[in-house]
Formats: sequence, C-alpha cells, structure tokens
Amino acid sequence: MKAKDSGLCAVKGVRAFGIKPGKMGLAIIVAEGNAAGVFTRNKVIAAPLIVTREALGKNGKLAAVIANSGNANAFTGEQGLADAREMASILSERLGVDSDLVAVASTGVIGRKLDIGWIRDNVDEVMNGFAASPQGNSHAARAIMTTDTFPKMTAIELDCGVCIGGIAKGSGMIEPNMGTMLGFVYTDAALSSDVLDECLKEAVDRSFNMVVVDGDTSTNDMVLLTATGATGISPDINEFKAGLEHVLVDLAKQIAKDGEGATRLIEAQVTGAVSEEDARLVAKAIVRSPLVKSAIFGKDPNWGRVVAAAGSSGAELEQDKISLAFSNGVDTVYLVNEGKILSEDKEHLTKLEAIMGSSEVIIMVGLALGSANAKAWGCDLTYDYVRINAEYTT
Repeated sequence: MKAKDSGLCAVKGVRAFGIKPGKMGLAIIVAEGNAAGVFTRNKVIAAPLIVTREALGKNGKLAAVIANSGNANAFTGEQGLADAREMASILSERLGVDSDLVAVASTGVIGRKLDIGWIRDNVDEVMNGFAASPQGNSHAARAIMTTDTFPKMTAIELDCGVCIGGIAKGSGMIEPNMGTMLGFVYTDAALSSDVLDECLKEAVDRSFNMVVVDGDTSTNDMVLLTATGATGISPDINEFKAGLEHVLVDLAKQIAKDGEGATRLIEAQVTGAVSEEDARLVAKAIVRSPLVKSAIFGKDPNWGRVVAAAGSSGAELEQDKISLAFSNGVDTVYLVNEGKILSEDKEHLTKLEAIMGSSEVIIMVGLALGSANAKAWGCDLTYDYVRINAEYTT
C-alpha cells in the first residue's frame, strides 16, 4: 500500500467541504454506496446516532453525511431527535435523495438545544464548496473539530488499486468504546454492507477501541464506512482488512497524540499474553493510568507505575515473568527482564532520560505467558488538560 495526500477525497466518488467560522462548524460529505457503522456504548445516546443507526438499519446504504461541531445534540429529548431528523431532511432535499440515506453526526457540548436555524442558514455555503480535492477534505476535517488542535486525515492506495481514506475528530472524553470521536471513512472498493460491517468492527477493535485519553466514554461516538464501488474492484478481503486497519490506526494515533493538553504520545505494546483480550486489558490499563500519564508528562522514568497498572488490569500475569522496556523508536532501554531489575549505569540512565523527553514514548511489556499481542495509544496528563476541561463551556 502507498500513502495518498487527499484524505477521504482520494477515494473515487467522494466530495466534501466544511466551514467553521467560530465554535460552530458544519461539514458535508457526499458519496453513495453500501455502508456500515459503529456507535458508542454509552447508554446516554445522542440523537444523531439514533437517527443514523435507524437509517443504516433500513438499507445498509448512505448517500451523504452531515455533521456539526459545537453542539452534541445529546440529552436533548424529543426536540433533539426532531432536530437530528431535520438535519437529514435539509440535506436530502438539496441532494434529491431519501432522508434515510443521510447520516447525521454531532459533537460538542452535551445538554444544549441545537441551533437548527444556523445549520439551515449555512448548508448552502458548504454545498457550494464541494470538491473532490485535498482542500475539500481539509475543510471538512476542520469543520468537525472541537478542542482538537489539528485536523485528522489519512488515505492509502492498496496494491489492487483500491483507495481507503478518512477523516476523524477527537481530543477529549476519549475512552472507547469509543471516545468523543467521529470518524468518516470511505473506499472505492465494491463491497457489500455485510462485508463492510465485519471489516469495520474488526478494525475499530484494534484502533479506535484501543485509544484512551481520559477514561470517559462519550455520547456521540460514531465511525461510518462507505464503499462507493467506483473502481469496480472487489479486493482480496484480507488485503482490504489490512488496509482499513492501517487507516483506522493512523487516525486513532492522531487522536491520542492530540489529547487535550497533550505533549507526548504514549504507545503501549504488550506481548506474550495468554489471550488477545488479556493483552488489550494490560495495554489499555497502562495508557489509562493517571500515574503513568503524569510520569510521562514529567519525564519521570517511574516505571514501577507501569508494572502496577499491568497488575491491576485484570489480565493473567506472573510478576517473575514480566519484562519491561521504554523506547522512542530509535533507542530502547530495557528495565526489567523476566522479573529481574536490570542494572542502571550512567549510559543507561542518559538514554532513558532522552526517551522520556521524546514526543513519542513506547512502553514495551512482555508477559511471557502466551502468544497474544496488543497495542494501545494514549497521551500524557498535563496541567492544560484540567484547564481546557474546567473552561469547556465558558
């Protein structure tokens, strides 16, 4: 596979645009095809998710997505449902398609009535900017941002000629399943909605569901996958799954890197677990731990916190078999080997200090109990995280 530079607009049959003049933003993506979705497991479910799940359940197809930022339209009762349906109707009328083919997504403050008039007044401006270009992709990605500091986008082309591309947003209230995140992913492969559903669920489990910023699960999480079929190519399913996972992991890492107030990306790599579920438990416990996250922020090699997090994860482990290392992708410092603490000479400590100051800190944990592996991503816990969330609505 090779990287493409125009995000979801690298996919044949996709046009997009968005605006964000202030806290409110509006993005529209137009592309017809079979589709699948994955949604939050929070029992307080935002109105747009209810509307979108209903639409997908009727025919497994989508023609467009309309997404707003600045207001989550969550915990808004019957009025919220009416507003979400109105969003779908506004766009369906302009596109000349059935409203059941329009997905609706929202992100922002919970418990506030949506300004549907603002959306109605601005939808034409967005539609007038539609483009199948990097610019169209970039404007759409920026329009769905809230506390994000940069737009999240990626695209690849598989060896068979099929493209997969997407955009996402997410910065805080991130703990799958999933986090305050929206993901819109497209492919020009010819695939059924059933196949897309299978592929999406597998890829989400290994990407977005392995990201932790702060441990809170949102009301509005949504990832949609649409296949335009524009190439007419039905790729090898394993090649497609690998490509989709690559795209979703890329977006997931961008979300983790952009955690509210974050200065460092943390990747936890766990090997040798008795099951993939155990490996996932340990990896997520490490990137979730406030003590580990604080240590990374302070550049403090307090590796005992990692061992403690692993031990509290609920996974099976034996402390005399645990191995631990820290890396930045260039240098690696081994701290524990099968339960034995390794010596720390001056050179060893100098390397470790450099790793702790890197923009990406990789924590490698070996359990030596089996053959299952997993990775999880998170970020450090900084003073700015508290400031951002203390002032979120003010």
